[in-house]
Amino acid sequence: MENLLFTGGTGFLGRTIKPILEVDYVVTTCGITPEDEIKINLAKEIPVLSKHFDVVLHAAGKAHVIPKTEAEKQLFFDVNYQGTVNLCTALEKVGVPKSLVFISTVAVYGCESGDLITEEHPLDGDSPYAKSKIMAEEFLTDWCKKHDVVLGILRPSLLAGKNAPGNLGTMVNGVRRGFYMNIAGGKVVKSILMAEDIAHILPLIAVKGGIYNICDTFQPSFGQIAESVAGQLGKSKPLNIPYWMAWCMAKVGDLLGNKAPINSYKLEKMMKSLTFSNEKARKELGWEPMDVLTNYKI
Repeated sequence: MENLLFTGGTGFLGRTIKPILEVDYVVTTCGITPEDEIKINLAKEIPVLSKHFDVVLHAAGKAHVIPKTEAEKQLFFDVNYQGTVNLCTALEKVGVPKSLVFISTVAVYGCESGDLITEEHPLDGDSPYAKSKIMAEEFLTDWCKKHDVVLGILRPSLLAGKNAPGNLGTMVNGVRRGFYMNIAGGKVVKSILMAEDIAHILPLIAVKGGIYNICDTFQPSFGQIAESVAGQLGKSKPLNIPYWMAWCMAKVGDLLGNKAPINSYKLEKMMKSLTFSNEKARKELGWEPMDVLTNYKI
């Protein structure tokens, strides 16, 4: 079995896919948690690796936070970019891997709305999160070319899975507490991906390399996902409210601050459909994603 170094392997993604990866790889995790086998803060230190790794899955990163200060903005670059540089420095000392797979994000495109956006779209992301991921992609492209390492860059959409963070986690908590409501019929569509699919695609991209969007082929609406969550929780189907009512609630949220469940910024994002094309990954890698509505279990 090949040796796999998995950075960020003890978070949500790691808990979900590590058992799958262990079927085909000897997995060593690297990160800041007590569960990590190599305990290191990649943003600040260069790890000391004790052996050579055949494959590296670099998923450690900072996300799901809107920075409010310059220090908080800088942290994205420290973790997502400098952490990548420090990892590669460590790999050089034990011998570079055959392949490195980097978990980037569809946020690099900088799109607030759109339909079936492809990998050809310009990298217009201007948030600290997007910029730091773009910088890491560019660094890895040069580094892997220099060291003859197969580079795979995965740009996943919103991740689904048990105890998922971000928007899905907020939805689940809202449905569980009876606070979640669909707006204007819940027809907004966002690309989504079962987290397990990153484990499924890894052996394919580790051989071929390349840059790929990864998301479900069927693009479910938020209303469909919320109804599925409610069914699993034994709750009634979420109520539907008209847009004007949500707009009024958002304005109140603007006054209440961060503790409000909705504000104008969140409402604007919630009301825009944003989908990405997975055609390139399906065609070039022979990969087929899991159906989210069938497989998403909270």
